[in-house]
Amino acid sequence: MTEKTWAGHPRGLATLFMTEFFERFTYYGMRALLILFLTAAVTAENAGFGIPRESAGAIYGLYTGAVYLFSLPGGWIADRLIGQRKAVFWGGVLIMLGNFTLAIPASPPVFYLGLAIIVVGVGLLKPNISAIVGELYKGQPGARRDAGFSIFYMGINLGAFIAPLIAGTIGEAWSWRGGFFCAGLFMGIGLLQYKLTENYLGDAGLHPHAADEAERAKGWKLLAGASAAVIALVLLLFTGVIPVGVTQLAQLVGSGMVALAFVFFGYVLFFADITREERGRVAVIAIFFLCAALFWAGFEQAATTFNLFALDYTDRSLLGGWFPDGVHPASWYQSINPLVIILLSPFFAWLWVTLGRRNLDPSAPAKFGLGLVQLGLGFVVIMGAAELILSSGGKVAPTWLLLTYLLHTTGELCLSPVGLSNVTKLSPPRYVGQMMGTWFLGAAVGNLAAGLIGGHVGSGSVEDMPGQFLQMALIGGGAGIAMLLFSGMIKKLMGSAAQ
Repeated sequence: MTEKTWAGHPRGLATLFMTEFFERFTYYGMRALLILFLTAAVTAENAGFGIPRESAGAIYGLYTGAVYLFSLPGGWIADRLIGQRKAVFWGGVLIMLGNFTLAIPASPPVFYLGLAIIVVGVGLLKPNISAIVGELYKGQPGARRDAGFSIFYMGINLGAFIAPLIAGTIGEAWSWRGGFFCAGLFMGIGLLQYKLTENYLGDAGLHPHAADEAERAKGWKLLAGASAAVIALVLLLFTGVIPVGVTQLAQLVGSGMVALAFVFFGYVLFFADITREERGRVAVIAIFFLCAALFWAGFEQAATTFNLFALDYTDRSLLGGWFPDGVHPASWYQSINPLVIILLSPFFAWLWVTLGRRNLDPSAPAKFGLGLVQLGLGFVVIMGAAELILSSGGKVAPTWLLLTYLLHTTGELCLSPVGLSNVTKLSPPRYVGQMMGTWFLGAAVGNLAAGLIGGHVGSGSVEDMPGQFLQMALIGGGAGIAMLLFSGMIKKLMGSAAQ
């Protein structure tokens, strides 16, 4: 019997493509609304929580940072206890229930419970659905596997593109709670199609990798103990027994994650049983970790700083006649990044291959440098917009935000895929999984920092913005120039893996 295919690929790819599409719709639809809802006045017709912007940014940062951080235990739970298929399904169920919890018109603690449920759900689903894609191509040529992941990545960006236009519009123009409900509903549709077409996945991701029942029983005990400790800590924080404000908590969590990374890299570099060349490669991964954390701290301000900038300082009269307040939703601008990725990803793939044929392909450190420089240039553009607002006293055209997003997205295309590829290539064989964990940890640190920075910028006056954007431009651009200047030395540390 001939295996069913989809666009020349295993039929199971369509199942995972659609699941990821609906999950990313849910994630980016809710994310586009989060800080806008938290800061909306309680007396407004479409009422929010009226939280100060600095606190709202800290909440956003804790949420998005935790999403990436929980990918680490999410992968472990699938590998050791339940298998990737069940992790994806139950992760989706939690994401759906979490968003429905956000839709309940209740007090803030209920809302924050919904965020916590979503964090656990995304942590289960996100790393494991990618692992199942890989299993579909086991034993097949690398080029076909890469093409499959490219198609899968398109599902991510299609969901991220459409979500702010639908969930964002419902949330801003009608009801925040309705927007969250819409996000949960789409995850429910994704789960339904996942179960109806799961048979096309064959045995991929079906069983955990734990050796026997005794090992799994140990794992369940460890999970129960860790869960109890986390729940106890959260309750102590919420009840005020541990008197820590949300901004201070976010700062402490961020510092803890950075400290964890330094301890891990220090152990591997100085105490692990690896060769001299492998130590050089680990040092490069540590540099990439710092660059990634810095990049995401600037890039992920899309949903904080730039979302608030779109709300307060951008002329949104285009198509505004369709809406009661005469302006289109600020959350629409969250669709720019995935749209640019969809349009430009094929160009960048062609560019690197073409340059490689002529021996002109930039090294991985140089590509990181280019990504950071473009991040800095994006902040230069938005700094110009802030200066114009100061001089004119009015709002600026959407083109300022569009150009900022364009530069940040081309920077992402230089840095993110290159980082993923090189971390796996540079890691010592015994530490591949853990080194990939540091990549997620870098994203977690960056997302948390983006929330803290975005809340601080959004809560200040417009007079402060040019200086704040200039500072971010200098940090991002300066780091990028440093990477370009030292790319040759870093490339030498990569050894044969630089080829």
